[in-house]
Amino acid sequence: MKNLVIVESPAKARTIEKFLGDGYTVKASMGHIRDLPGKRFGIDIEQDFEPEYEIAPDKKKVVSELKKLAKKAEKVWIATDEDREGEAIGWHLCAALGLDANAVSRIVFHEITKKALEHAIKNPRGIDANLVNAQQSRRVLDRIVGFQVSPILWQKIRQGLSAGRVQSVAVKLIVEREREIRAFVPEERWHVFADLVHPERIIRVELSKISGKNAKIGTIEELQKIIANIDWSIEGIEPKKDKQANTLYESPFQTDFSLQSIVERPSKRSPGIPFTTSLLQQEASRKLGFSVSQTMSVAQNLYQNGHITYMRTDSVNLSTDIIEQCRTYIAREYGDIYVPEKPKRYKTKQANAQEAHEAIRPVSVEKTPAKSELSGNEFRLYRLIWERTVACQMRDAEIMTTTYTFTPNAWKESEWTAKGEVITFPGFMRLYIEGTDDDQTDEEGAILPKMTEGEIIASKSLTARQSFTRPPARYTEAMLVKKLESEGIGRPSTYVPTIATIVERNYVEKRDKRLHPTDIAFLVNDFLEEFFSRMMDYGFTANIETELDRIATGETEWIRMLSDFYADFVKHLEKATADKTKIVEKVGRECPSCGGELVYKYSRGGKFIGCANYPECKHTERVPDPERDAYLEKLREQYEWKPCPAGGTLVVKMGRYGPFLASSLYPEVKWIGKIESPKIQALEARFGGKPCEVCGKGTLHVKSSRRGPFLACSCYPECKHTEPIPKGSKSGEEGE
Repeated sequence: MKNLVIVESPAKARTIEKFLGDGYTVKASMGHIRDLPGKRFGIDIEQDFEPEYEIAPDKKKVVSELKKLAKKAEKVWIATDEDREGEAIGWHLCAALGLDANAVSRIVFHEITKKALEHAIKNPRGIDANLVNAQQSRRVLDRIVGFQVSPILWQKIRQGLSAGRVQSVAVKLIVEREREIRAFVPEERWHVFADLVHPERIIRVELSKISGKNAKIGTIEELQKIIANIDWSIEGIEPKKDKQANTLYESPFQTDFSLQSIVERPSKRSPGIPFTTSLLQQEASRKLGFSVSQTMSVAQNLYQNGHITYMRTDSVNLSTDIIEQCRTYIAREYGDIYVPEKPKRYKTKQANAQEAHEAIRPVSVEKTPAKSELSGNEFRLYRLIWERTVACQMRDAEIMTTTYTFTPNAWKESEWTAKGEVITFPGFMRLYIEGTDDDQTDEEGAILPKMTEGEIIASKSLTARQSFTRPPARYTEAMLVKKLESEGIGRPSTYVPTIATIVERNYVEKRDKRLHPTDIAFLVNDFLEEFFSRMMDYGFTANIETELDRIATGETEWIRMLSDFYADFVKHLEKATADKTKIVEKVGRECPSCGGELVYKYSRGGKFIGCANYPECKHTERVPDPERDAYLEKLREQYEWKPCPAGGTLVVKMGRYGPFLASSLYPEVKWIGKIESPKIQALEARFGGKPCEVCGKGTLHVKSSRRGPFLACSCYPECKHTEPIPKGSKSGEEGE
């Protein structure tokens, strides 16, 4: 064998082997092959933080095979990813395979194409020790925090909790946002609108000023007083509700409005910058509904199969070649008028970004989404990347913003305005419009008809609409990534594992795509804020990232950086260890069993009430939940006292995964029954009980599966007959 090329994944290996051809054998390491021990600390603090590495048990067979191949090969090439993590994987491979990290042929490339690979083969280098040390520093820091802070959480709160240098700060962001939401006091507002009848369209104008001052209406009493000026009253009008459940008053009203002024202001809108990792994650969430991990998984496949450039990057730089491809394509497909005079070049605002790298882009603009032969989520994400890349090289959109100001003849002290936008030249918007988070407003005004000053137009109705100021929105995954990036916390490779960790450790729950902190998150966050305030400081955490960047460029020595961190960290560690107070939340009631104090406790199953005198007193209670308790009471009325198939009567019980049915004779009778959802119950009421036409003995009943509800014979497993729910009935609207 002449050449052995080692990459991380089999998919990447197959693509590279196809381009390199004969003389090259490409094998995958399947990611990291060595790491710190799973159950031991593995860091010798006294010996300059020397890490103890071991080959992962599931990688021993891979390492054995690579060793044999490396001995047979005339030359070994390390072709792991171009970031710090990839450099560290390459360094660990050298150590495990007995290769000289300085003499080995290390190759890097931003895209998997024949041209890029040939260029890399001609320009090999050794393993970059600075990049490896930066990755080692991060790994050692995270191990120190995780292994030395987590045991304190076990002692003070409960077993199984964990702390992390970045994960705990991410939880802090979510906890702080939740506290903002809970402390928020909504303010009432009233808005008054008039619908004016123009021959071309209805113009909706809003009361904006009264006697030259902004019209702010805070209560219904203020509203009634103000609208009396125009001889309108809400008395006798039937109030309605809008989509947000706000009150709405609307009635016919005719009076003349005079157009007092027209203000037209030309403006330009620029295309979004090329995709970095975080920008791709945010836009894929907004436009495609992808989670952060889903985005990176799909992007990884696109990269490994040669469709896009490397997907972990904080650079917005584009190569001259791809810019020219974009300009050629734009001129051909849209015309020269859409091509800006000078190519658009972008620079990131983020400090320490790797500008030598490129933004995420298609490897070739000529491979349009239609020509990509992709499907499903890979097609959707590729189209997003392709369109964003091409659009960023198109001319700005030109927009004319128009404001009409009217005054009603019946109330000349008031001003009513209508705003509209007209796109005079679409520019990049012909191809792509950037998404927005739903806590942002980027509303495009209505298109206004052409009018002249002094023109008079009649109204047909007036509307008074109530609204309330809204609290800040809970973070989505994409919004959290955006916030972490803006604070300088984490890097492209850390966002996915950070979010996965805080969800997995039960600090955060995802509900309706929003991140909600659990009760335990508040306790842990407050403890860490008290005893490890510096570690929890956003600025300090961001500075650590800067130091890691400096290590990667050789500006900072990694042992010194770790020593500086630990010297301060150990002081906080000693203070927290010396404090023996156990953190508890008091319920405010006595224990009915022993008279002790009831406190809130936590287990893997969630929050519950227990006695502070445990283990002497084992009294426990469920935490009151009015909504859940009302639901359980409804279930008891529906099921209890009916015969149990295994003996006794049915009893409704609450388990870790929700309510279920059991026998009143438990523990002698260990029968368990499932309680179907209201949707399944509604379908059962409509379609259940029909005789089975196959066996003639059983009846069909509604069952649920991952693919949705279906009908199945009650004689299963003797009769395995199933039928689909009749079309148009799967939503189960009826009966709910």
